[in-house]
Amino acid sequence: MSGAPQVNATSEDILAATLEILDDNKAEDVVQVNLRGKSSVCDNMVICSGRSSRQVAAISDKLVEELKHRLGVLSSIEGKDTGDWVLIDAGDVVVHVFRPEVRDFYQLEKMWVPIGKGAAPTAQ
Repeated sequence: MSGAPQVNATSEDILAATLEILDDNKAEDVVQVNLRGKSSVCDNMVICSGRSSRQVAAISDKLVEELKHRLGVLSSIEGKDTGDWVLIDAGDVVVHVFRPEVRDFYQLEKMWVPIGKGAAPTAQ
């Protein structure tokens, strides 16, 4: 997926690139939550972990940089300074990158996934 940025990246394009970039950058426990019909904010949410604050910040920086380079998607980023929980808003896809302890505390997956169903882990 390299070359000139796409002008109109679809939600599916952004999600596929996001999952690939996270995998390439060693994000751990990557989970995708489909929010179509559940939220007007975005179509998909991706939650993942980094082993340390430094890795969380690095994964987040790389994701923003690569989405811009590959698809022309300009993303907003919040929380990078502390490196505990970074939120990346890429339009139709919102990504949360956590340190494991912070992810355990907030348990975002449980807020969006119906009881009895698990969030869709991505294939590694």
